[in-house]
Amino acid sequence: MFKLRSIFTATFSVIASSLAALSAQSYSWSDCQGSAKPYPEPEECVGHPDSLRAVMINHVGRHGARYAASDSHARTLLKALDDACVQNTITPVGRRLQGLVKRVISMSEGRWGRLDSLGMAEQAGIATRMYRAYPELFHSGVTARASYVPRCVMSMYEFTHALAVERPQLVISDMSGPQNNQLLRFFQDNAEYEAAVSSDAVKDAIKKFEKKNVDMTALRRAVGLNYRFDKDSIKVAMAEYSFLAGLSAIGVEEDVSCYLTSEEYNALWSAFNLKQYLTRTASELTSVPADIARPLLADLINSTDRYIADPEGSVPVMLRFGHAETLMPLFSLMRLPGCYFLTDDLQDVAASWRDFDIVPMAANLQMILFRSATGRYYLRVDLNERPVAVTVGGKAEIYVPWSEARQHFLDLMK
Repeated sequence: MFKLRSIFTATFSVIASSLAALSAQSYSWSDCQGSAKPYPEPEECVGHPDSLRAVMINHVGRHGARYAASDSHARTLLKALDDACVQNTITPVGRRLQGLVKRVISMSEGRWGRLDSLGMAEQAGIATRMYRAYPELFHSGVTARASYVPRCVMSMYEFTHALAVERPQLVISDMSGPQNNQLLRFFQDNAEYEAAVSSDAVKDAIKKFEKKNVDMTALRRAVGLNYRFDKDSIKVAMAEYSFLAGLSAIGVEEDVSCYLTSEEYNALWSAFNLKQYLTRTASELTSVPADIARPLLADLINSTDRYIADPEGSVPVMLRFGHAETLMPLFSLMRLPGCYFLTDDLQDVAASWRDFDIVPMAANLQMILFRSATGRYYLRVDLNERPVAVTVGGKAEIYVPWSEARQHFLDLMK
């Protein structure tokens, strides 16, 4: 099997970095933005052995950086700050935060959930790097599908526009709309999924974790020690977290250390991360949040099979644009490194399943099919443009014979 020292050196560097972070039990300010973290552009493109030739790419991406999906968190936080004014408990920190919230609400009006300029640049960057890494794949057509949600549609357009800039004569076929829900929004109107994530077991686990890990210290710093909370004070604390975590994605440069400490940010992030883990991936409580991605994984397998059966009559580049809620279940179902984790102790989740590594803004999966000189096909899986090992039969490899990878993924869907 192929050995690429540069790939494995990079992989072990990432692991060492992660272990160092775990030993300190603290993640950086940018990491604590969680799934609102802007896309970490790779420093360099990863090559492949000369004995292999890329022949097809299946791409599944999350929309790029965007305005907050709704005004819910900002309004919840603003109400608490306004109430603190009425109660005459608001602090100088609270008044600064109040002004920031009002400014963000004002700049976001009419744009809630929309792709912003950073998100556009993220998609264009991924597309440009893909084209320049594999120009030989763009001599025929490209197909693209997107969720009906505008930020996903615009992500598709920005991505394909960048490809067209690289190769103006490229034939691109794109499609968006609810007809793509089975592949890209399989979590929507899914009774089995809704029952699983709203079960007492899942809800109680989230509440218990929040009660243990979320305190009001950061929020009290703004609303004051004597502020009278209603019974859902944790909701307000998490609203403050979500508001602050989302600022970089819309280009608002603010020193969030004015409002909370690194330790407080880590604790709030861990609660948000835990909720995503329990509701969007397989866990000891339920596998349903991962199982619902079966139609998408089946489509990735089938489209690869079709290409192998008829290379001349198939499209070599297939693009899909969805949501973090699309990717987390898919990655968990595929059991990609760092994306699938089972534990009886939910306090362990933050050390082994981290949303900022898995689904930052514009997160993506690239399943790259290679052909050897002997005609054999191999698969490489890139997570956020970085190769990850696929474990088949107890052996982890970067380049896996397609026949083995195919059976492995089929087995995971059983």
